Amino acid sequence: MITVTDSAATKVKELLDQENDPSLALRVAVRPGGCSGFSYEMFFDGEADASDQTREFDGVKVVVDPTSAQLLQGATLDYKDGLQQTGFSIDNPNAQRTCGCGQSFS
Repeated sequence: MITVTDSAATKVKELLDQENDPSLALRVAVRPGGCSGFSYEMFFDGEADASDQTREFDGVKVVVDPTSAQLLQGATLDYKDGLQQTGFSIDNPNAQRTCGCGQSFS
């Protein structure tokens, strides 16, 4: 299961508050595609399957499907807001190769 840093949880919570729907959770998934074979996907989801893994980080519910959970084991979701980098990033120790866009890996 992926870990979420405090800064990422704070930003996700801020975005969830704007949605004004307490049933929503952050879904993090890995899908086939992208320049290197797999790509990350993050979106708000109001439904969770019984087989999904769910964890809470600072009041933010994070949901991951079983297939994605295997590929995200040990990964960390972070958020940076600075001059050189702004946005979410995933540091995944399972990625053997990454693309220049930072959204794709193999």
